[in-house]
Amino acid sequence: MRVRTSALVTLAAAAVALGVTVPALATAGPPQPGVADAPGSGKSVVDWNRRLITILGTPGAQPATIHPTRSFAILQAAEYDAVVSITKATLPYKAAVPAASDARPDVAADQAAHDVLAALYPSNRAGADDLLRTELAAVPDGEAKQDGIAVGQAAAAQLLTLRASDGATATPAPFPTGTQPGDYRPTPPKLAAPMYPNWGAVAPFVLSSGSQFRPAAHPAVDGAAYASALAEVETLGRDSSTTRSADQTVAGKFWSASPIWNTWNQVAQQLVGDRSLADTTRAFAAMDLAVADTTIGLYDAKYADHVWRPITAIRAGVPGTAADPNWNPLTPTAADPSYPGAHGALSAAAATALGAVWGDRQSVAVTSTADPGVTRSFASLSAVADEAGLSRIWAGQHTRIDDQAGRQLGRAVTGAVLASLQVAPAS
Repeated sequence: MRVRTSALVTLAAAAVALGVTVPALATAGPPQPGVADAPGSGKSVVDWNRRLITILGTPGAQPATIHPTRSFAILQAAEYDAVVSITKATLPYKAAVPAASDARPDVAADQAAHDVLAALYPSNRAGADDLLRTELAAVPDGEAKQDGIAVGQAAAAQLLTLRASDGATATPAPFPTGTQPGDYRPTPPKLAAPMYPNWGAVAPFVLSSGSQFRPAAHPAVDGAAYASALAEVETLGRDSSTTRSADQTVAGKFWSASPIWNTWNQVAQQLVGDRSLADTTRAFAAMDLAVADTTIGLYDAKYADHVWRPITAIRAGVPGTAADPNWNPLTPTAADPSYPGAHGALSAAAATALGAVWGDRQSVAVTSTADPGVTRSFASLSAVADEAGLSRIWAGQHTRIDDQAGRQLGRAVTGAVLASLQVAPAS
């Protein structure tokens, strides 16, 4: 007999507010492995992850003040909670939703992913609807399918309700750039206003606050440590550098070409292979929750210290280095403060999370649609992260100080996420 629990009533009310219909669910039954553990069943997770990347590549789809890592985290956490609510194989990210004992976990994951993307990107709903029809067409009609749909709708509604008041949609106040040595200021050639100045105040997915793992204060810009780090960027990161190797030049351009969060999701996609739905949702949830919270911590730290970028420092000059007003980096400088480095932080987070679930020793070939014809090959996830971080020195974007602080932040955040999901390191 089906019953409507108090938890379901709450979720149903939330779903109505979000424009999602959640049918009645049965009370939770015993664990249901089967479909969730079938080899190759994780491929549907890749389909939805690719769909989000396609949406993010659509001009105007992503609000300029909302960081895309939030969408990845909501998507993957909803799929993960939908599956775990049925299999009960491990703890959910947020909370299990009531699930009928016969509910199909693959259907639940598909429905959760669809509802998240439809809610976050209503103008792109048609593509999500088409993908859902394709995914569900392979599942025979019947009660198990309908029960899976209900679980997916409830899991998506739960995540969307949770994040509706996280502060992501707040209008950021203009950031007052400074004029003193070391103060961040807009960089040429665009001199654009700094990005995401309020993102450090967004409610994290797992952390207690964006400042929980804030790195130590940046070294003084008139000190020897900074002068040494800046000299390295001045030499290796110059657009016309004769010190940077040909391969470092390729890497510097390659890692600047695409959003680093897209690249790491594409890395995870190629590792799925014949993995199961349960295994795949767990890995993607761990990675994207870690990357999202690292992004929040990153911007908390960036605007706490608001350190100028290398191009500003090199052109102005600091003790120990001569001013070079004509210096330009290999690639255009991003519009936000320098410390800590985003590529180092987010790559350390992603590699640590994926390595914990699947193991670090993975053969990875990284490609970029923004840099066609170039493929970077690696024997481990940590090697991918190392190059991604160092590439920002070769591109003239960051100092080694920025990169090291970013990596430390990413690893610390990911440790908290893995503990929350009770992910033990892969053997």
